[in-house]
Amino acid sequence: MSERIRLVVDGKPAELDADPAMPLLYALRADLALNNPKFGCGLAQCGACTVHVDGRPTRSCVTPVGAVKGKKITTLAGLGTPERPHPLQTAYIGEQVPQCGYCLSGWVMTAAALLRDTPKPSDTQIRQALAGLKCRCGTHMAILRAVKRAAGAKA
Repeated sequence: MSERIRLVVDGKPAELDADPAMPLLYALRADLALNNPKFGCGLAQCGACTVHVDGRPTRSCVTPVGAVKGKKITTLAGLGTPERPHPLQTAYIGEQVPQCGYCLSGWVMTAAALLRDTPKPSDTQIRQALAGLKCRCGTHMAILRAVKRAAGAKA
């Protein structure tokens, strides 16, 4: 059974008629036509679907859209703009991290929350924050360098 669900996505109000049990990921991709969080595993194990819900990294593939009614959802597209990219977006380009880009949402959104809460994280803190994410391209070392670079840019 559908119900009217209101959200704020990337700073813009959004409304959809959806089953409240439907995963947030499906609402973002199918109903709101956003192409970056990705469906990876559907089990919250890879992180490709990560978005921020009221500032907290959240695996949207297992989060019911009904659980985020009225909340602020930020996707990778809402983190920065081409004119004013987030420091992580700039650092990812500087470190030439993206390869296929499929997992990018998970890594950037998780690291953005880490840097917001811990502006100068240690290597251990970075590794712990990113531990549950998967990248099949093997860019893990470049990702770690990018997070450190972004932490330096925020100083």
